[in-house]
Amino acid sequence: MSRVPFYLKERLKALNERVLHETSGASGLPPWERVALTWLALMAFWVVITSSVEPRDLIAGAAVTLLVSLFMRDLLTGDVRRSGHVVEKILYFTLIYLPQYLVIMAFRLLESNVKVARNVIFMDINPGIVKIRTDLHSDTGVTILANSITLTPGTLTLDVKKKLDETYLYVHWIDLETLNREKAGEKIKGDIEEWLKKVFW
Repeated sequence: MSRVPFYLKERLKALNERVLHETSGASGLPPWERVALTWLALMAFWVVITSSVEPRDLIAGAAVTLLVSLFMRDLLTGDVRRSGHVVEKILYFTLIYLPQYLVIMAFRLLESNVKVARNVIFMDINPGIVKIRTDLHSDTGVTILANSITLTPGTLTLDVKKKLDETYLYVHWIDLETLNREKAGEKIKGDIEEWLKKVFW
């Protein structure tokens, strides 16, 4: 059997990975914004765990978290999409994006709890595994989407597969309403994916 198809497949996969890498690099944040955002997140975490706003503790926390941010800047912000000024980005995320996500998840949790309770009461359970496609490419975005689906009652993300430039999630669905990939994706992902695409590439 000829190895040409395998060779072409590997070449195509490498080409797609390079394009994705260049695309994410072009749409990613500049280094100083990564440091600033990482420092802000770590500083907020420092204040929460120390439960202190005394100047001595704040100065120590600022110094330590800044040092950590210089080395770990890509860990939290490597997949964040470039959009607007860093201050604008922080305000948008704090005041608009984060409340939007919490409202979306609260609504989905309530809706899914009611559906699962109805399925259990009436013994109307039709479990199955469905494969859905996501438009997200970054590891952070896909991870948050998979965990959001798992947090929602009735659905559980089993696996994530990346094939060429597409990413698929295998989801266990307690009430398999359709096997159509597009329709199942719309029902399972809801508005979560659209929200994540605003922040992650």
